[in-house]
Amino acid sequence: MKFLKSLSVQVLIALALGVAVGAAAAAYGGGSATRVVEGVEALGGLWLNALRMTVVPLIFAVLVSGIAQVSDAAATGRLAVRAVVWFVALLLLSAVTSVLLVNGVLAAWPVSEAASAALRAGAQAPAADIATAPDFVAWVKSLAPSNPIKAAAEDAILPVVVFAIFVGFAITRLPGGKGRALLDVFDALGEAMIVIVRWVLVVAPLGVFALGLGVGLRAGVGAAGVLGQYIIVASMAGLVIAIVGYVLAITVGRVPVGRWAQATSPVLAAAFATQSSLACLPAMIERSRDELGVPERIANVVLPLAVAVFRFTSPAVNLAACIFVAHVYGLQPSALQYTGAVFVALAVSVGSVGLPGQVSFIVSVAPICIALGLPIDLLPILLAVEVAPDIFRTLGNVTGDMAVTAILAKDELEPDAAEASQA
Repeated sequence: MKFLKSLSVQVLIALALGVAVGAAAAAYGGGSATRVVEGVEALGGLWLNALRMTVVPLIFAVLVSGIAQVSDAAATGRLAVRAVVWFVALLLLSAVTSVLLVNGVLAAWPVSEAASAALRAGAQAPAADIATAPDFVAWVKSLAPSNPIKAAAEDAILPVVVFAIFVGFAITRLPGGKGRALLDVFDALGEAMIVIVRWVLVVAPLGVFALGLGVGLRAGVGAAGVLGQYIIVASMAGLVIAIVGYVLAITVGRVPVGRWAQATSPVLAAAFATQSSLACLPAMIERSRDELGVPERIANVVLPLAVAVFRFTSPAVNLAACIFVAHVYGLQPSALQYTGAVFVALAVSVGSVGLPGQVSFIVSVAPICIALGLPIDLLPILLAVEVAPDIFRTLGNVTGDMAVTAILAKDELEPDAAEASQA
């Protein structure tokens, strides 16, 4: 069957099998079966460490390249600059909405303490005292790393992100071909890290199965309830952002509801089927031009740029995953930690555009978790059930792309209409 060839489906099946086998070993296997499961589980820890080792160099490399790409795009003209400004504003809105929404939802619908304790034990993650809330002075000082290499070695992700952003912008200011030569180095480093991650993900079903054994051994099948809650919360974050894009198009872009629904329906159907904004680009251009009346010169600039650097739902769903992890560990990050996490979420949403789905999840979510002072041991388990939230990610992304295009088209056409009426 074709769907079984999907890595996401294979990982999901591996997790289910691992949890079931682990739970059966705990219930019926006795001490010898437990020892065997724990031995196999160690292989899952090795697999997780193989993923961890790529996070810092990969996020630094893709951020430098991504920031340079945005800077180059903004230099191409006024329309591109205005598009980038909208992208940044909407990404910030996405992040802040998620922090408020997800914390509110989990306050009204708390994660079960018993299931959380079992899931934490199953993931072999550190104890829940790891998050240390910095004071304001220390936090401000930490933004600029005195030693970037030391910051990277200590997983101080926020200073690494700040340094990467400065390097990315600085490269675009170098004379001649020096910037391009240095950017090629970072592009190559990022691609090399992606190759390593792909190698690791080839055996993802085995790694997740091994981790699932530990979850099943200690948490039993009760862990399924916690994972189901995560799917609902993460999907809700993506859905809300998609609705925000809908509302922006109607209110700010002044597109009638019926016209907007007619224009976006085929694109949303394609997004649901493909889970790829890039695959939806031809349809987005066609529907924006033919149904929304967007001039071709605007659609042909804004939509490809949006697909290249803008993922509206990325901060929302990535933060939702991290906030859920915080609630599983019973941790309450401080306002400063959330501020840093939002900044990291905005940066990685730009830097990770175009990465394969599984790679993108690890690259995007792990740095935010680290910025919040959270362990990343649960992320491979959440990756296994990311299939459903990823659908809502894509729906929100294409909605945001078309909404920004409609808004910019309105802003561009209004002065032309005013000049025509005066003439």
